[in-house]
Amino acid sequence: MLTIYGIKNCDTMQKAFKWLDAKKIKYEFHDYKEKGIDKAHLELWLKHLQLDKLVNIKSTTYRGLTEKEKASVSDKAKAIKLMMEHNSLIKRPVWDFGNGQFFLGWDEKALAELL
Repeated sequence: MLTIYGIKNCDTMQKAFKWLDAKKIKYEFHDYKEKGIDKAHLELWLKHLQLDKLVNIKSTTYRGLTEKEKASVSDKAKAIKLMMEHNSLIKRPVWDFGNGQFFLGWDEKALAELL
């Protein structure tokens, strides 16, 4: 089963929901603003996704970090800790296709090929 991870009110997430619904693709949604995200998920994602892509350095949350925190996002363990504390740092959406395949962000053409 397809699971997408993100924040319900995010504009990109809204595009994803509308697109999935229009294509009648079943999915589960994990809102990590409400449910949080654990270390195991982040470690799994980082086996498939690049750390420098998973951490959204364009986010308001990132801009609000201290210089020391910003510098730590290149260290996997420290970045995981920061993403658990500030889940808005995670780029959205994270797509888990349930078969060991993951995708990050919104690219309608790429997603159509994967689904």
